[in-house]
Amino acid sequence: MARPGSAPRPPRPVEPDLPDVLQDLDALTARTDLQAVRLTGLTGDVDAAHARIVEARIVTASVDRLDLTGAALVDVEVGEMRAVEVVAREGSWRDTVVSGGRIGSIDGLRAEWDGVVLRGLRIDYLSLASARVNDLHVVDCEIGTLDAPDARLTRVRFERTRVDEVDTRELRAVDVDLRGLDALSFTDPRGLRDATLDAHQVAQHAEALAAALGIRVR
Repeated sequence: MARPGSAPRPPRPVEPDLPDVLQDLDALTARTDLQAVRLTGLTGDVDAAHARIVEARIVTASVDRLDLTGAALVDVEVGEMRAVEVVAREGSWRDTVVSGGRIGSIDGLRAEWDGVVLRGLRIDYLSLASARVNDLHVVDCEIGTLDAPDARLTRVRFERTRVDEVDTRELRAVDVDLRGLDALSFTDPRGLRDATLDAHQVAQHAEALAAALGIRVR
């Protein structure tokens, strides 16, 4: 745990290690094992459940549903994705960057993320319920609802990001830096224990924080 007054530890830098030459593919299937590929033009409903995708780029995807349930992503770049729904339940993402695009929902229930960057995204609903997340950097994103009940977040930082509602019930936070997060509300401020906020955020949410501590404000 960081010492009082010290800055929270930042997420480690993430830069997917990609080879110079990638094989071009235009389809993903369940339980496939892909390495050193460039996936382009994915459309419609894509079933990639329990796939293993290593050292890959996914670009210009415009899908209704991308099923990554139980899938493993390692050293992956995803750029300018448009998706109604991304299902990433119980999957593992390591050294993965998702940048640009518009996604209706990302369902990361019980996911394991280790070194993930979300940059320049609009996401209506992001669920990390019961997820285990290490080294997550969220930059320049607009998120409608961020659900993180019973999640364990370690070395997480937000920068220039706006979220309407954050569900923090039973959240366990270590080195979570929320100073760059503009959040309208937190479902349960008690879940912010050990997170870092700035003075303006504390003042903005003072009434909710007081209620969580049992303080009556008259």
